[in-house]
Amino acid sequence: MTMLYKPLGMIVGVLGGVAANAVFTRVWRRVSGEDRAPSATAREYGWREVLIAAALQGAIFGLVKAAVDRAGAAGYQRLTGTWPGR
Repeated sequence: MTMLYKPLGMIVGVLGGVAANAVFTRVWRRVSGEDRAPSATAREYGWREVLIAAALQGAIFGLVKAAVDRAGAAGYQRLTGTWPGR
């Protein structure tokens, strides 16, 4: 049964990444007033802006990934009666 979860987990993970990107984009627009976060190599931004954007993006991605993974595992358990993890 655990082998069945792996492809499902991968699909859920990709969808979680898309959702995390959408959440980060909205939060960044609201916080900064800009449409795009600065990249690490963008010359027009200072260290502070680049590092804040990276930290916020990492926190949001981590939170969304954990929530999506946990929801996927709980849903799998409801369907199969077994928990997919250890």
